[in-house]
Amino acid sequence: QVQLVESGGGLVQAGGSLRLSCAASGRSFTPLAMGWFRQAPGKEREPVAAISWHGSNTYYADSVKGRFTISRDNAKNTVVLQMNSAKPEDTAVYYCATSKTTINASGSSRNYAYWGQGIQVTVSS
Repeated sequence: QVQLVESGGGLVQAGGSLRLSCAASGRSFTPLAMGWFRQAPGKEREPVAAISWHGSNTYYADSVKGRFTISRDNAKNTVVLQMNSAKPEDTAVYYCATSKTTINASGSSRNYAYWGQGIQVTVSS
């Protein structure tokens, strides 16, 4: 059984920073591509950022480019989303995901087999 546990969410003022972490665990499981998605109330889930297994390839949604940074630590099976210059429109439930088949960074949710429970991020104006 693969588990993804997100942490670090909460409330931040516009212009502030927040750091989301996700730890993947599972017997004999190696997370390949990892990513963050988000879903705001009344909206569809959308990709935010993704990172390849080796960490050298990344994907960012246009709305977060230059503000968010994704990184990973394969020794700990963790992925981190550093959110800077937060905006009210970043308010959403953020989900961590990992693929068991895709190595390269991908913004397509179809490439991710395992998902975390989600964590709330609220940016106040």
